[in-house]
Amino acid sequence: MTDRLNGALEQATFAGGCFWCMVKPFDEMPGIEKVVSGYTGGHVENPTYEQVCSETTGHTEAVQITFDPEQFPYRKLLDIYWRNVDPTDAGGQFHDRGSSYRPAIFYHNEQQRAQAEASKRELEESGRFPKPIAVAIEPASAFYPAEEYHQDYYKKNPIRYKYYSRGSGRPDFLARHWNTDQDREQLRSKLTPMQFEVTQNNATEPPFRNEYWNNHEEGLYVDIVSGEPLFTSLDKFDSGCGWPSFTKPIHAGTIEEKEDYSHGMIRTEVRSRASDSHLGHVFPDGPREAGGLRYCINSAALRFIPVDRLEEEGYGRYRSLFGK
Repeated sequence: MTDRLNGALEQATFAGGCFWCMVKPFDEMPGIEKVVSGYTGGHVENPTYEQVCSETTGHTEAVQITFDPEQFPYRKLLDIYWRNVDPTDAGGQFHDRGSSYRPAIFYHNEQQRAQAEASKRELEESGRFPKPIAVAIEPASAFYPAEEYHQDYYKKNPIRYKYYSRGSGRPDFLARHWNTDQDREQLRSKLTPMQFEVTQNNATEPPFRNEYWNNHEEGLYVDIVSGEPLFTSLDKFDSGCGWPSFTKPIHAGTIEEKEDYSHGMIRTEVRSRASDSHLGHVFPDGPREAGGLRYCINSAALRFIPVDRLEEEGYGRYRSLFGK
């Protein structure tokens, strides 16, 4: 559970096929308090998994997200949702078929409804998918949490989850539709050559000849692609390696770590969850008093925002971290 900086909590409810696969995209992001797997939209109280799978209760598998809209706006939740489903398939999702696996956005207030419908129109007009967008947008109704063994399934059963997810065809479908040549060219036009090579092709910039390796100013380091806050100057230290080094990210949920066997080495790669950009690597040789880790990050993957510009840049909620 994340620490809230401020703001009241709200709920969002999304259906995108098997709820096992719909928890991880949202889980542990800053501003998201919890993600619960469950059933909604049916006519039976407290249904069981077996009842829902029988397609006789009218329920749909869904996830209900409790979030702080000041830290994680509803529109960002919608963006994540669209990027994790087949929005053209109303009869189920991937190899899971039937009404209990249909995709739907269940709105909790009129503002959510308006934003959901606007984002659906934008996706339709983008031409990204050759078929019409078929995701239903409906008012939220009673939500019943699923059995405990379904909660956080990707954490409890990582190997089985991995095989299930891959076998369903979901990852391949998402990669084909959200990492197209056109997407890469649009991104290339917004980044410098070095920024593109680092974030998209896993390149490494030269040590001691990059923008932030010796920056000592107070402020926030955000993802150059998505703008997601990643690190702060409060956790930056001089490691002598020639790249920006941090003892920890601003929130564990903002990054993903992957095994990296390139260049004849065994390392742990660090990637941004929001943009899937390569950031750098993490090593176990950081300051012991701060946890012992060194996040060695490419300057080209970051944009620095000084404390006195946080409000102007839309990150004013993070100013309190600096005691100002």
